Amino acid sequence: MKFNAIIALAASAQAHSIFQQGHLVGLRAPTQPNTVYNVNDAQLACGIYGTQSNQVINVRAGDRIGAWWGHVISGAQWSNDPDNPIAASHKGPISTYMAKVDNAATASANGLRWFKIHEDSFNPSTGKWGVDNMIGGGWSYANIPQCLAPGQYLLRQELLALHSAYGNMGAQFYQSCAQLNVAGWGVTCRRRR
Repeated sequence: MKFNAIIALAASAQAHSIFQQGHLVGLRAPTQPNTVYNVNDAQLACGIYGTQSNQVINVRAGDRIGAWWGHVISGAQWSNDPDNPIAASHKGPISTYMAKVDNAATASANGLRWFKIHEDSFNPSTGKWGVDNMIGGGWSYANIPQCLAPGQYLLRQELLALHSAYGNMGAQFYQSCAQLNVAGWGVTCRRRR
């Protein structure tokens, strides 16, 4: 299997998330692992403000990308960390969104037209959430749409932890963005336009 982009996410001692890849190349990542609770918060788009790379990750339409989650940046907080990649109590879906931009390295994440390309939610036949599926190896995956127009995009991977969602602003959003340059769509896609 080919991966043109590996996106990594990490969580703190409270299982909060930070989005990273290698040394944060091509990503917008929080510098601290706190969550966003308010769906009207401007930081909901790409997470708590932190670092922003000036690089863009090259992918192709149809590529499968992987996002790696860990308890802290670089994986486990300590040897045999029971909350690595995230506390098992943080059940919920993992969703992937994209938004077209002119320049992925400099575009504002606010006010964009986000569209969902993947969701690993609750499976009633297995009784598992997307987070349960990710916990085994720390990876979640999504495919870039095959007929996505070439150009620059922000890609947001979002984990929605529901363990505290019984009250107002109890749902915990962990997300950040990758800066992508998507190359070419196939002949069959051009015909469908």
